[in-house]
Amino acid sequence: MNSRPLPLVSIVTPVYNEAKHLEECIESVLAQTYQNWDYTIVNNCSTDGSADVARMYVARDPRIRIVENPRFLRVVASHNAAFRQISPECKYCKMIFGDDWIYPQCLEEMVAIAEQNPSVGIVGAYGLQEDEVMWAGLPYSSRVVSGREVCRRLFLDETYVFGTATSILFRADLVRSMDPLYNEGNLHADKEACIALLKSCDFGFVHQILTFKRLRPGSLGAVTEDIHTLLAGHLQSLVAHGRDFLDEAEFQRCLHRLVKEYYNFLAVTLMRGRRDKKFWEYHRRKLTEAGIGFSQARLARATLIRLGKALLNPNETADKLLKWWRGATSPHRSEGTTDARNTHKVEPATMA
Repeated sequence: MNSRPLPLVSIVTPVYNEAKHLEECIESVLAQTYQNWDYTIVNNCSTDGSADVARMYVARDPRIRIVENPRFLRVVASHNAAFRQISPECKYCKMIFGDDWIYPQCLEEMVAIAEQNPSVGIVGAYGLQEDEVMWAGLPYSSRVVSGREVCRRLFLDETYVFGTATSILFRADLVRSMDPLYNEGNLHADKEACIALLKSCDFGFVHQILTFKRLRPGSLGAVTEDIHTLLAGHLQSLVAHGRDFLDEAEFQRCLHRLVKEYYNFLAVTLMRGRRDKKFWEYHRRKLTEAGIGFSQARLARATLIRLGKALLNPNETADKLLKWWRGATSPHRSEGTTDARNTHKVEPATMA
């Protein structure tokens, strides 16, 4: 940083029953090497003492405040309410979930890239989920890439660089220009918001691990994994925004590939015996909302193809089913409302 005044960063944490982890989250903000920040904890009608934890820190540091939602909000609506609390004076803003935390140099490194590159509107970084490094970094030598190129690579190659909401820093004027920031009909709304904003800005990336994400049973991430919402989120983003980054031929190829993948997934799920109404209603609705529609005939064709492959390769099929069963029963399933791709096992000691 040079001698100019440091720009203000507004941090928000939407909280619902996070008393167990909230103190660690707040302490990570206090430990930042970059100290020009304000911090708003937005309590979503918690019943477990989360508000008491927040008030303890409000009494200690004037940069911290607590806001109470007058009524309980669903998760994405709660995140939108939190972003509405950013300071009118801030230049940058970021969210930290109440059960996550950030490394001491997180704000300093992210703000540095944004300040050095005025065209950058979103800054990301690697994140640690328990003992795994999550998602891909930029496959480029530069730390700054055009928003158009990032989104083209997302749609064409499925190269995902955004991480989770905790791992992103936004330029605040962009957030203020899009209210609500998150599409409340999309459980993967943080990814969709990044795509929408990158139509008018560039993307910066810090090639360091700057955030930590905790695995927690019963979270929204666990619910989204149980219903398998990721493909629906991909489809929703492609249909809503794909033509802003792709020509028509590219868009149609991506749509064809994704719908084929979607029906293949549904066929495999059907073969594994999943019959619960909630699951199938969700996917019928999402395919219809995307303008694709749910086709029993297409599902039947995809199922027959999968059955044929299973009969031709029984050993491979048995191995895949075993891997699926192990993953489905593992306590370390990935969670979060965003994509977590290209994971790499690391030893926690290397992250110090």
